[in-house]
Amino acid sequence: MSYDIYLKDPVTQERLLLDSPHHMRGGTYQIGGCPEAHLNVTYNYYPHFKSLGEKGIRTIYGLTGAQSIAVLRACADKLGDDVDDDYWKPTEGNAKKALLQLIALAEMRPDGVWDGD
Repeated sequence: MSYDIYLKDPVTQERLLLDSPHHMRGGTYQIGGCPEAHLNVTYNYYPHFKSLGEKGIRTIYGLTGAQSIAVLRACADKLGDDVDDDYWKPTEGNAKKALLQLIALAEMRPDGVWDGD
């Protein structure tokens, strides 16, 4: 199980495209890079997202990329750096890496609105 999190156009509701495909890897990823502002994040990290609020990572849904940066950074700053080669292992570092990737997407498309599941 996982979250499919993406930025969409606030008017058309279409998923936003990036200037060039990104190579961020989540639970799933696209060979050759993903052209969308999208990241798949495993549910295994849920416990580390609780500081975002009751909804966990879903707290950013409905926020613009710009609005979400401070929220995501505050959560990431509370987590350790113990990244494990096993993506699925729910370490603080692995969860933090996912948050930092979402921040990168938000910085690329601050105009977009987060949605997902």
